[in-house]
Amino acid sequence: MADEQADNGLASLNKVERAAILLMTLGEQDAAEILRHMGPKEVQRVGTAMAELASVNQTQVEAVVAQFLEEVGGQTGMGLGSDQYIRNMLTQALGNDKAGALIDRILLGGNTTGLDSLKWMEARQVADLIRHEHPQIQAIVVSYLDSDQSAEILSNFDEKVRLDIVMRVAALEAVQPAALQELNDILERQFSGKAGAQTTSMGGVKVAASIVNYVDSTMANELLEQIKEIDDDLGTQIQDLMFVFDNLVDVDDRGIQSLLREVSTDLLVVALKGADPQVQEKIFKNMSKRAAELLRDDLDAKGPVKVSEVETAQKEILTIARRLADAGEIVLGGGGEAML
Repeated sequence: MADEQADNGLASLNKVERAAILLMTLGEQDAAEILRHMGPKEVQRVGTAMAELASVNQTQVEAVVAQFLEEVGGQTGMGLGSDQYIRNMLTQALGNDKAGALIDRILLGGNTTGLDSLKWMEARQVADLIRHEHPQIQAIVVSYLDSDQSAEILSNFDEKVRLDIVMRVAALEAVQPAALQELNDILERQFSGKAGAQTTSMGGVKVAASIVNYVDSTMANELLEQIKEIDDDLGTQIQDLMFVFDNLVDVDDRGIQSLLREVSTDLLVVALKGADPQVQEKIFKNMSKRAAELLRDDLDAKGPVKVSEVETAQKEILTIARRLADAGEIVLGGGGEAML
């Protein structure tokens, strides 16, 4: 069986890539129906795999479909999630025209509330939508959305507004259901969908830290300094809750090994070019001797890399680490004295 998989090229594809190939062989309606029931992080992973698949031969496609049919044979159903966040991912993977039709099918079949509709918009669009709203409304919206999207939204505001929003997010603990419903209803008049968000607990120092963690490193450092000037204790709390690349040394060996299984060698090489030696050694010790030697050789052979490229690679790995942490597969230690 292993030889057969190697012959048909299946062994060279990981599970996410196989899922991406399978979806791309389906018609838009069927693919949309499947994606509609997947969680945002799952869809992002599959979409990224779609975008990164340079070429797939017919033999591989047939092998993926055959394996799928074999694995689901005899099953009567599959458990699926419900969260949605795929607009950016599908646009990157399929282009504006193809993604547009697929997204429309998903949205028409979904149960998207007013606030949830913002998850489908570009960060700049959301920023423009709330730009003239009261700062507290801006803070509620930023608290409600995923931290990576909120970080992009913040980058579209000037320095003073960013600081005010983050301070309000950190101080936010709960929102009255009636107030949240009113905000939802306002957005419902601009987007289609049904009201019904009941979440009242949001924001707080942890959410603020998570958002700052995703913004550009230079901007993050400036924000932390400004927050500390206003409230040193709050700034320290936010900084202590942030998880940066250097903090990987605090993750246990099993966690690092789980992380490495999800990270490509090319991405790891770029990320480690600007990493602290302790982080590099942490990675090396959790690889086989041969793999560690090859990675060291790749690092030595790699020429100069732009700081921006290193930061991007490190953020991608941190995103994977957070996903694994959310799934309970690894535990991330807190605290970081410096942003990369």
